[in-house]
Amino acid sequence: MKIKQHLTGLALLAPATIIAADRPNILFFLVDDMGWVDSQVAYGEEIYPNNLRHNTPNMKRLAEQGVIMTSAYVCPVSTPTRTSILSGMNAAHTRVTNWTSYVKDEYSDATGGGVQGGVGDTSSDPLVRPDWNLNGMSPVAGVEGTFHATPFPQLLRDAGYFTIHVGKGHWAAAGTPGASPYNMGFVVNVAGQVNGAPRSYYSEDHFGNKPGRWNYMSVQNLAEYYGTGVHLTEALTREALKTLEYPIEHNQPFFLYMGHHGTHTPIQADERFAQKYRDAGFDEGQARYASMVEGVDKSLGDIMDYLEAKGVAKNTIIIFLTDNGGNSENKNKGGVRHTHNKPLREGKGSCYEGGIRVPMICSWRGKIAANTRINTPVIAEDLFPTILEFAGVDYHGKVVQDVDGQSLVKLFTDGSKYVAKAVKRGEIKGQKEQNLFVIPKEISGIDPLRPIILHYPHKWKPYDLHDIDFLSCIRMGEWKLVYRMKTESLELYNLEEDIAEQNNCLPYDPDIARPLAKALSDKLRAWKADMPRINGTDKRVPMPDEL
Repeated sequence: MKIKQHLTGLALLAPATIIAADRPNILFFLVDDMGWVDSQVAYGEEIYPNNLRHNTPNMKRLAEQGVIMTSAYVCPVSTPTRTSILSGMNAAHTRVTNWTSYVKDEYSDATGGGVQGGVGDTSSDPLVRPDWNLNGMSPVAGVEGTFHATPFPQLLRDAGYFTIHVGKGHWAAAGTPGASPYNMGFVVNVAGQVNGAPRSYYSEDHFGNKPGRWNYMSVQNLAEYYGTGVHLTEALTREALKTLEYPIEHNQPFFLYMGHHGTHTPIQADERFAQKYRDAGFDEGQARYASMVEGVDKSLGDIMDYLEAKGVAKNTIIIFLTDNGGNSENKNKGGVRHTHNKPLREGKGSCYEGGIRVPMICSWRGKIAANTRINTPVIAEDLFPTILEFAGVDYHGKVVQDVDGQSLVKLFTDGSKYVAKAVKRGEIKGQKEQNLFVIPKEISGIDPLRPIILHYPHKWKPYDLHDIDFLSCIRMGEWKLVYRMKTESLELYNLEEDIAEQNNCLPYDPDIARPLAKALSDKLRAWKADMPRINGTDKRVPMPDEL
């Protein structure tokens, strides 16, 4: 399939001439449901046993070329992270606090959900989730159940970037403007739609498009791969490379949003890699999942190799991220449930570290120091101003939303060089010391003690999940406060000493917890964040500082 088959007539008129050709290309490589310890890249202060499960040479290669962010945070589930990235707003501020799918339609049996980000009958639950923007993000005002924002790909396109979307979208519900990547500022769209998971990763299943099997989860635009044995991850990668032909040939800077479905459920083996994990003693679920991770890693390597071959790698910024913590609840992944992200507690859906702390790498040759580590906490909404600053685009006065994120450009560039010089002087010697290294505000413009806030006022599954449902949290420096809405209780953890969140310090350090509770509550009030109601009443759950 040639590139022009992906283009609309309007897209071909993208204003390439208004931007200098030496502006950097940007590759945003977003993985789904992959955990903090699911690769050979050690984001922690040591190499944990779970870092040794999967073969990921290309993630390791990227990390050696750039900066590892050891404390990168995203939302507990997919859509809030993705809309925060596109809008620059915290999910509590957008009121898109859960995954969205279809307009009043049943969610696929692939995930066991109920309706539209729902979980079926909740009449017996102690809390009732709030009304929220269940239709996601909209580039158009006045759409019911959405928040209106200007997506950054539109600003990039307006500035002359060739904007490409490949793979998973999942920003908005079907039938709303935000459901189409074309309406979000992308010149090219390959397979981007409303589904949060693929109906099938297998070409033999036509990626879900066979009669009697089709639903909204089926992946489109990939008919040429039907019956070829090509796994979905590989098909999307091949299509992504095709889309890069046009901007590289025409010397136009590009932005590629590579949104993989892998490693989201259904857990379906990439047979190019699965057998070696079976031979190594992995159970079947573990082997399938490990093969999916390695498939995504190969995709990253293939794109990096392509950029090298085309001579544009040096002027291409690569940002690697996952959209939430690894799924530790799904039994089809094999192993022991709720242990996949250890030493981090819990996983996807949770405001404990396993659900919100994720892999992040940024590489830009000659501008970002290679093989460096920064522990300054960052969050998903920071990518909106970061990517625009990398591209030289000033968004002020051009967007309708209040942007919460802060640009990480100086943190990546000046901060990484600051670390590299400290290592050279002998001030940082081992991995543990590097992991604890934060960048002063005067170097990066980012206060390492600024509040990092995640808010999940929902029940995730049709059954109760103690450490996942109805949680909020705030991190400031080494301290983290978790608010359990169901029990109206607080927990306090020192992440430098207790990354596994096992030792609640609240009884011993209430004076630390009080200002954290106030900071969290003040932000939630300022953002008019949704709070659940107590079932059978009209009373909302109290704010943390009201306990």
